[in-house]
Amino acid sequence: MEVKVLFFASMRDRAGLREAKLELPQSASVKDLKLKLVKQFPGLQEAMSSILVAVNREFAFDDLLIPDGAEIAVFPPVSGG
Repeated sequence: MEVKVLFFASMRDRAGLREAKLELPQSASVKDLKLKLVKQFPGLQEAMSSILVAVNREFAFDDLLIPDGAEIAVFPPVSGG
């Protein structure tokens, strides 16, 4: 299946691009996506343990299954006060 991945803020800098199309196996989870991202974009490795992922505009945890054609956003950790 194909998904669209959007990189935001420092994740964009680490990946070296704004968006990418990725091929994932059917029944891929967010965890599977993260593994694929690190392989394809090694600059993300250092931040991978703390990134935020949204699938179709909803924050997602590692065990969520990704639907075909999903739009995935990758954000750096957010802090505020």
